[in-house]
Amino acid sequence: MIAPDDFNDITANGVTDYDAYFGTPTHDDHVLFELLIVGILHVGLGWRVAASQLPILRREMSGLRIPAVAGLDEPDWERLMQTPGVMHNGRKLRAIIQDARAIMALQTEYGSFSAYLWQFVDATPFIMPAPDDELPTRSPLGARVAADLHRHGFTFVGPVVTHMFLLAAGLIKLT
Repeated sequence: MIAPDDFNDITANGVTDYDAYFGTPTHDDHVLFELLIVGILHVGLGWRVAASQLPILRREMSGLRIPAVAGLDEPDWERLMQTPGVMHNGRKLRAIIQDARAIMALQTEYGSFSAYLWQFVDATPFIMPAPDDELPTRSPLGARVAADLHRHGFTFVGPVVTHMFLLAAGLIKLT
C-alpha cells in the first residue's frame, strides 16, 4: 500500500497499492505527493498505467522523497527521459519536479502540504453526491484548489487532475 515509508519499495505493485489506497484520508506529505504524481501521469492515460509507474519512479527519483525530487535538475531530467521503464513524457516529468518544489514552498508557508490542502475542507472530508453509474471527474472544490495550486507554482494540476487527486487523498468523499 502507498505509505509514508515506501521510499525504496521498488518491488511494489503500484496499481494494487493505489487502488487499495484510493479514498483513504491522508495527512502525510509523502503519500499526498505520490497520489499527486499518479494524477499528473493519469492525464491522457488510464489510472492503472499511471499508478504502475510509482515503483519505477521511486527507484529512479530518490524514493520520491520531496526534497530529493525538488533538487533534480536538467541532467537528471535527461537521464529519466532515457531510462527504460520510465514514462517518457517530458512535460509530466518536469511537472513532478516542479510540483515537488512547490510542495516544499507550501511546507515552509503552511507547515506541511497536508495542512495547506486540508484547510480547503476545514479538516473534514468534503461529502459529495455521486451518480450511480460513474465516478465524477470534476467538482467546484477541485477547480478552486487547482487554481490555488497554480497560484503557488504547481503545474499539470487542472480541475480534473486536482479533483481526482482530492478523491484519491480522501479530501472528497462520495456518497
